[in-house]
Amino acid sequence: MDIKKLQALVIDALEDVKAQDIRIYDTTHLTSMFDSIVVASGASNRQTKALAASVRDKVKAAGGDIVSMEGENTGEWVLVDLGDMVVHIMQPAIRAYYRLEELWGDKEIRLAEAKGGKESRRAGAKKATKPSMAESGQASAAQTSNSGSKRPAKAASKVAATKTAKKTAAKTAAKTAAKSAAKSGTATAGKSPAKSTVKSAVKKTVKTVAKKATKQAVPKASQSTSCN
Repeated sequence: MDIKKLQALVIDALEDVKAQDIRIYDTTHLTSMFDSIVVASGASNRQTKALAASVRDKVKAAGGDIVSMEGENTGEWVLVDLGDMVVHIMQPAIRAYYRLEELWGDKEIRLAEAKGGKESRRAGAKKATKPSMAESGQASAAQTSNSGSKRPAKAASKVAATKTAKKTAAKTAAKTAAKSAAKSGTATAGKSPAKSTVKSAVKKTVKTVAKKATKQAVPKASQSTSCN
């Protein structure tokens, strides 16, 4: 089994049973018999035995080899030999007396690295999702520019709507004036009115009707624009 995978399994097994002060050290520069050791503490005989059993079961379940286990009878110091790794599970008084860290502790491996760097990857993911100051500044600037561009667009739409309303009102007024002028001219003369008479009547009526129609149409156009 790969040493990194073995380290992760052992750390998980110890943490499952609440081991205290877990330390892991690289020993490749000190001996060729094993690559690393783990030192952990258990508060009682029962806990040290439970910790050793957890390591054994988890490594076995993953297809690893258990070379030997020693010290299970007393529970003061239980050693689990995994071949490439040796796990020392000790009660605090025994650990303080023998000080294995001083013997093997030249190169300590951080628990985050031993567990496969899960914590460091999570921290990196959080940093990646958190926007930087520059990005947040750019986002706020973009929002400001968008809001600024929306205002002229709204003003332009209002102007366009007003122009359209005026044109529509003028056309409607012209048609109405032409009809009324044609009728009045025909009724007076008994025949088709002269072009000059129609034109003058149309102009007067168009002006009057267009003003009224424009006043009524412009507020309606501004209301529909504001609703949008």
